[in-house]
Amino acid sequence: MKKMMLTLAAAATIGSVTTAFANSENVQLGKDGEQLTEKFQELSRNTEWEQKEKIDLQFNSYHPQGMTKIGDLYYMSSVQIIEKPVKYEKPRDGYDRTTGKGVGHLFVFNKDGKLLKDIELGEGDMYHPGGIAFDGKAIWVSVAEYRPNSKSIIYKVDPKKMVPQEMFRTNDHIGGILSDRKKGNLKAVSWGSRIFYEFNQKGKIVSKSKNPSHFIDYQDCEGAGKEYMICSGITELPQHGSHSAKYELGGLALLDMKTMDMIHELPISLFSSQGHTITRNPVYLENTDSGINLYSVPDDDKSSMLVFESKKKTK
Repeated sequence: MKKMMLTLAAAATIGSVTTAFANSENVQLGKDGEQLTEKFQELSRNTEWEQKEKIDLQFNSYHPQGMTKIGDLYYMSSVQIIEKPVKYEKPRDGYDRTTGKGVGHLFVFNKDGKLLKDIELGEGDMYHPGGIAFDGKAIWVSVAEYRPNSKSIIYKVDPKKMVPQEMFRTNDHIGGILSDRKKGNLKAVSWGSRIFYEFNQKGKIVSKSKNPSHFIDYQDCEGAGKEYMICSGITELPQHGSHSAKYELGGLALLDMKTMDMIHELPISLFSSQGHTITRNPVYLENTDSGINLYSVPDDDKSSMLVFESKKKTK
């Protein structure tokens, strides 16, 4: 009886995910995506953002990483850290720290913060999911070792069935990945987004280049229209007179997906109740009739999703 009840509960959960997905509109990949890029280029450091909602997540979110939105549902990657990696005094075998231990997750939750689905991702030392993105058919997720210059598994996940499909493995820490719908290839960033990659869907490296921007490290990227991607992230700056305290500088950037040139970027000076910049990890931007909505989950464990709206300029 207990097994049947669990099965029915699981079926109900999957059913709710499928129903919400069936009602979805892919607002970022077509005309709305093009409008988003236009509006994004009007943003500046002086843009006012109004907090519209604070939705408490009704589950342990661990250390959130990336987020995308499909219809009325939110999909968020996260790493559950069981044993933190420890830095070596000197590099060993090309690594600066131990692997640590953990579990990778892809959560699905609704607008009330209720968890609908949790699937585990990764294998062995590869347990750290990165930024995620939806390409209109599937969610792309990278799961890497929790250290730079390591290894990653690239997954494709059907948001209806929520079954991860391993696509390929690669010899670097991939911190975020998304599909270039125009070419069909995959754009990716390394640890700290210092390296840009382009893969085909079998894992062959088509191109590799250095990120010329050192303003922020990109943590989460999403396609916008057919030719652009929007990335969010942070950089930690030392505080004057302190050896330990650091200031989190948050920011957003619009990139040309073909050339990976930066088109427009801006700092974001909004912080969570725990003192984290709102672009610390999971961020999703959405085009609306009145402007741009920014969804963010900057805090760990007992997290809230914060929703901000850009205010229109007044003449």
